[in-house]
Amino acid sequence: MEAPAPYNKTLGRARLLAVYLLATLLVLLARPTPWSVTFGFAFVALGEFVRLWAAGHLRKTIELVTSGPYRYTRNPLYLGRLLVFTGLCVMARLPFELHWVVLLVGYSVFFGYYLPRKERIEPARLRETHGEAYDRYFRAVPALVPTLHPYPEGASTGWSSERMLQNREPWMVLTLLSVSLLLLWVSYVRPAGLLASWLRGS
Repeated sequence: MEAPAPYNKTLGRARLLAVYLLATLLVLLARPTPWSVTFGFAFVALGEFVRLWAAGHLRKTIELVTSGPYRYTRNPLYLGRLLVFTGLCVMARLPFELHWVVLLVGYSVFFGYYLPRKERIEPARLRETHGEAYDRYFRAVPALVPTLHPYPEGASTGWSSERMLQNREPWMVLTLLSVSLLLLWVSYVRPAGLLASWLRGS
């Protein structure tokens, strides 16, 4: 059997940088309304709840995590990220409705490239580490969309704030709260958008 490919840290950092650059661009070009921020924040809050729940259970590669949200989906962190991305696009409300284009492109990249690539690489690595236990889990739990039938062999490990902190999820919470408050402020004080206001010197 072919050995699993090692995790490419450089590629991972490049993807993370691209995400932050995209988020910054969305904020700068955003022309949000109070309604768009409120509606979009519902997705952001749900996505971050899923991520916090998952981060409190996760110990990467060291153990096979089958507790918490991992009983319903193998990738709750990515499900949460997708919900957060959806919410940010709705909140931003770009000129000419371009936020829907950004959302469609983001979905296309995620489902057309990122998730398939992850499903090729990560299962092989986890299967090598955890063997038959992972095979059973892989067959029972979907990659992304949560199942209505939770994995019956869920670990007894409960949610841990220590694990959540080790996974650095509080930084994501602070970032999303800051962005949400900024967009809400823009929707009331700078309806033309931050970038347009700065260019006009107001």
